[in-house]
Amino acid sequence: MGSATREALEAARSALSAVPSTDGLTTANDLFEAGRVIGTSAQLRAVLADPAAAAENKKAVISSLFSSLSAPAVTLLAEIAGSRWSTQDDLLSGIEEIAIRAAARSAAKGVSVENELFSFGSAVSSDAQLELAVGSKLGSPESKSRLVTSLLGGASKQTVAIVNHLVQQPRGRRIGELVRSAASIVADEAGLSVATVVSAAPLSAAQLDRLRAGLAKQHGRDLLINQVIDPSIIGGLRVQIGDDVIDGSVSTRLTDLRIRLAS
Repeated sequence: MGSATREALEAARSALSAVPSTDGLTTANDLFEAGRVIGTSAQLRAVLADPAAAAENKKAVISSLFSSLSAPAVTLLAEIAGSRWSTQDDLLSGIEEIAIRAAARSAAKGVSVENELFSFGSAVSSDAQLELAVGSKLGSPESKSRLVTSLLGGASKQTVAIVNHLVQQPRGRRIGELVRSAASIVADEAGLSVATVVSAAPLSAAQLDRLRAGLAKQHGRDLLINQVIDPSIIGGLRVQIGDDVIDGSVSTRLTDLRIRLAS
């Protein structure tokens, strides 16, 4: 991520803090819609991501094209467009991230959007046919949206809105990556980090609590743990937090041993 994008994201997150949480879901849906419109127009992306273009001119383009959207969404879009972004894709990512954060902020107390996203991602990733149906380039955005809505029948409106957008505008990313990234953004909005813990057998509540405490101390932040059961690792744990991976699985240790013996 370039420095321009980091600064632009900080400005956009600051602007989002002024939007009431009660307006969050409407704002999120409007931002998602605008992101898809911008994503399908190379000319519009070029104009809005042009570092040489005046911020006021880009804001004027936003106000003209998206006047039908809610006022908070237009304000946020203008802030995003008026900033400098390192690449056109960073601009789209920025719109998507702020929309996800807006949706997360609107969730009712007790609703865990990040857990719903993780459950959906795990279900889809474990079913090759379902993953193909959701992620195939051949399917129309509308058909994917209908499929996702049916699969997420019991989920919150926030989760449905986020996943609906992700499958309609994947930008070359697989569904597992899309959902993990969205869950991390939702967790970050709540002041948490997401740790994906892979084990050969389920961990007990006490083991999870000790692991969470140890990882939180190490990373300086509270953690949400998503547990994945994978008997192929044989034993031990594989933990991923963002781009950091701690691999203490028996399968990896055996592989390392075989490599050393063969060298």
